[in-house]
Amino acid sequence: MKSKKILSLLLVLALVAVMLAGCGGGGGQSNGNGNGEGEGNGEKPAGAVKLGLGVVNSIAKSSDYVPAEGDQEEKLAVGQVDTTMAAVAIDAEGRVVDVIIDTAQTKVNFDADMKVTNRDEEFKTKKEKKDEYGMKKVSTIGKEWYEQIAELEKWMIGKTLDEIKGLQVKERDESHKAVPDVPELTSSVTITVESYLEAVEKAFANAVDVEGAVKLGLGNKVSIAKSKDYVPAEGDKDEVLPTAQVDTTIAATAFDADGNVAGVIIDNAQIVVNFDAEGKVTNRDAELKTKKEKKEEYGMKRVSTIGKEWYEQIAELEKWMVGKSIADITGMKVKERDESHKAVPDVEELTSLVTITVEDYLAVVEEAAANAR
Repeated sequence: MKSKKILSLLLVLALVAVMLAGCGGGGGQSNGNGNGEGEGNGEKPAGAVKLGLGVVNSIAKSSDYVPAEGDQEEKLAVGQVDTTMAAVAIDAEGRVVDVIIDTAQTKVNFDADMKVTNRDEEFKTKKEKKDEYGMKKVSTIGKEWYEQIAELEKWMIGKTLDEIKGLQVKERDESHKAVPDVPELTSSVTITVESYLEAVEKAFANAVDVEGAVKLGLGNKVSIAKSKDYVPAEGDKDEVLPTAQVDTTIAATAFDADGNVAGVIIDNAQIVVNFDAEGKVTNRDAELKTKKEKKEEYGMKRVSTIGKEWYEQIAELEKWMVGKSIADITGMKVKERDESHKAVPDVEELTSLVTITVEDYLAVVEEAAANAR
């Protein structure tokens, strides 16, 4: 009798285990409605097989110079470049394993004579600024930008691109900007999301194959060094119009269990805001592409000593990095290209393939490793 009771108990326990496994073990499929049910719970699915980088640029917030008149105060010109970037790890089913989103909101300030006044400023992204960004004090939910973007990233994990693009949104105010309108996000994300969704979509479109990826990192470096002051014509010298040039170098990098690079995508958003002599922006409607998006249009091939475009050279550098440690990458042997003292590769595999200067590219991959998760 005792043995029969034990056998019955074991059968009941086995049946319960099977039922539990069928109800929730292993995390189920998303229901495809873009509302965060199913796999979109912030837990990383295993097995990234693709790595993507998406970049979206805007100069819409740049402002013209306005002289003082009557009660109206003088307004100085500002060239503002917003570069939104998304690094995405994707599994074999096309679902997000991890995603990192950031925005470099970079301003080039001019004085009344259209001379740049902030060349020596340290430029940080919104995520790097953390509480310094200052959103919390005006947020209706009391959350900083980096806290809100983390919630949006978490919502995307486990979802397909169609589910992410299908996020239900509503207009936040008269600006007609879109904010999430799903229960999981309404109390945690009030930032507008169009550029973040677009950057993720681009990342999917640009994705490359990777093997053994277990961590994802995003690195960036911002410079306004190539911005130009206004210089009036004098003698034989032509007039030089003012420009705000923002170079944002970006690396989306996947790492294997040993910390070596499993895959890397590097790009540069070299965005210029053009002003006339009076300080008015003249290219608000320009199509803003990265160097990689420009391909042949970038125009390096015609001056290259090896006859290769920028996108072709950066592809060779990316290929060289795969399988290497960060120490190997940052320790690359280099040489000075010319009197500018800029460094180019001095390793046998690259000397006939890469003549672009590499300091910034090595630095952003190193930062991606430091930020990897």
